[in-house]
Amino acid sequence: MHSTSHLILGGNGQRHISLNLKMANRHGLIAGATGTGKTVSLQTLSEQFSQAGVPVFVVDVKGDLSGLASAGKAHPKITERVDYIRLEQHQFSPNPVVFWDVFGQSGQAIRTTVSEIGPLLMANLLELNDTQTGVLYACFKIADDSGLLLLDLDDLVSMLNYMGDNAKEFKTQYGNITSSSIGAIQRRLMVLDEQGFGQFLGEPALDIHDLMKTDMSGRGMMNIFDVSQLIHKSPKLYATVLLWLLSEVFETLPEAGDLEKPKFVMFFDEAHLLFDGASKVLVDKIEQVVRLIRSKSVGIYFISQSPLDIPEDIAGQLGLKVQHALRAFTPKDKKTVAALADSFRANENFSVAGVITQLGMGEALVSSLDENGIPTPVERTLMSPPSSQIGPIDTAQRSEQMQRSPTQAKYVQSINRESAHEMLAQRSADMLAAAQHEEHVEAEAHKQAELQHAQQASAKAKAKPARRSNRQGVGESLLKSISRAIGSQIGRQLVRGVLGSLFKR
Repeated sequence: MHSTSHLILGGNGQRHISLNLKMANRHGLIAGATGTGKTVSLQTLSEQFSQAGVPVFVVDVKGDLSGLASAGKAHPKITERVDYIRLEQHQFSPNPVVFWDVFGQSGQAIRTTVSEIGPLLMANLLELNDTQTGVLYACFKIADDSGLLLLDLDDLVSMLNYMGDNAKEFKTQYGNITSSSIGAIQRRLMVLDEQGFGQFLGEPALDIHDLMKTDMSGRGMMNIFDVSQLIHKSPKLYATVLLWLLSEVFETLPEAGDLEKPKFVMFFDEAHLLFDGASKVLVDKIEQVVRLIRSKSVGIYFISQSPLDIPEDIAGQLGLKVQHALRAFTPKDKKTVAALADSFRANENFSVAGVITQLGMGEALVSSLDENGIPTPVERTLMSPPSSQIGPIDTAQRSEQMQRSPTQAKYVQSINRESAHEMLAQRSADMLAAAQHEEHVEAEAHKQAELQHAQQASAKAKAKPARRSNRQGVGESLLKSISRAIGSQIGRQLVRGVLGSLFKR
């Protein structure tokens, strides 16, 4: 279904409509109303990338895409479509897949650390106001300046508590830290923990390179991220996970330029959730990453019901557009159709606005980029059928596939190594013990000195008044010791990238 340089998206009865692999890192969009064929188009396009040797990451919102792991079966409608498009080499076959799941139930656990997420995405996830966001940034800055990694939820909570206890000491360098802001952040963390946030945080953190493998035959591995539970529990967390993944790919991969085919492609379903409620700062950062990540030879493909769900600055960067049918019942719907029609390069043979509401199941309006990067005229296209099974596989098949994964053992068991929570607790305990010991020694020495002084004074007619002790209290000694310990690590500062993820190149 593909040549060495093109993927066959479908046909119009006269010729194939294809995607130039060299232009596949210019990103794309699959849009259309519910039930018009978006999921099957996503399935076909993603498996063709895999067949071309390109590793794929695809979000599975409903569980339907697990069928990528199993060969499809003959059906009269599929045969009719294959004949119409003239797919001479079409054959049913499974794809090499790895299943992933934040909760570790429907796939390998995807985890990351608090430090990896960074303050920008964390503030957006927690829906903080400006003051609370400033306190969260201070929390990350204090940890980063000390080279102190925040790995899990306990680390973040401990760091916030530490900041609250020592707010006056940090005020000069990091700004005002109020107990009300810290309390608000902690309350929202509790709610998120109930939604599964705590399971997403920890180690072993996902190694992005594990998503970019090929099998022994050279086919790109298909990483199927099951979010059927996550997206219902917390759409905001779902969006944060995807943005973190995008950030990790961007910060980890080196510059690659324009290759003959992408090194990696990612399909983000329910794409509107990435931008719903996001601050302008975050949307601007996402737009910047989408623009720059193509130089890493990575393609990003958004799937959504309406193309207007994608911010204009990002939509303007999309090279491939696959538009399934839209319904136009209301004045607003009709405006959407008109705006969409204007976004395509016109085809003199038909009116886009007239056709878009008449498309049948599996039909789409398709426009891609030619070898010079110029948008092709829009074509009414019957999309190619997938080689794999349409619909989900059963639980037994999924379990078998999970057991076959070469990285299953790597991520199956969570690890809780020493990090901020343990280090701050141990440091506090050690310094408290040291301070108490110091105070005890000083108290004994002071006793001896007073006794000796009293003996000397009795021999004199007039005793001099005792000098006031300048000893530090236990609490003051502990605070200054911790401050010195943190200050001594400034040379190990951590550096953050565009979306706040750790800079890794």
